[in-house]
Amino acid sequence: MYFEIKKIIIHDRSIVQLPESISLALPARGMVMAEILINENRYILPLEPDGSQGHWFYLPEEHTKDALLKIDLTYTEMWLDPHLPSDLHDALASNYLLHDWSKLTPKAKWAWIRWIQFTNNPNTRKKRITTTCSMMKSGKKRPCCFDHSRCTDTSVCQGGYLSI
Repeated sequence: MYFEIKKIIIHDRSIVQLPESISLALPARGMVMAEILINENRYILPLEPDGSQGHWFYLPEEHTKDALLKIDLTYTEMWLDPHLPSDLHDALASNYLLHDWSKLTPKAKWAWIRWIQFTNNPNTRKKRITTTCSMMKSGKKRPCCFDHSRCTDTSVCQGGYLSI
């Protein structure tokens, strides 16, 4: 799927919101991975849900000064492992759950991290990390009762919707 688009800047972060027709062609309304060719550079990036049935992604740093972006996007089933936030790492380590975490699929890891980060309140985040450890101890592989189609990155969304 090839398209040209201008970047969007939200709170000093450069993002690309996918055209509706491209988002609707993806297999899920939640996060998916894509192989993306941007002005001749190839990446595998997560496509985050925007809370309105669409998707967006962070523009790699080397393209933030590009005025026009030529993008070729292909859905991929290959999921990248997410960065493990230090507070979650510490909680998993102190609960002897790092080995269990390492056995989760990358998709499951993304679900836990997205659920934990979907708050601006540090106390809520801490509670979600505690709940994550408790749920993992009981054998859960993913958070329950989590709407995967919501935007969970609070630096660019509000109330689960991309802030544009």
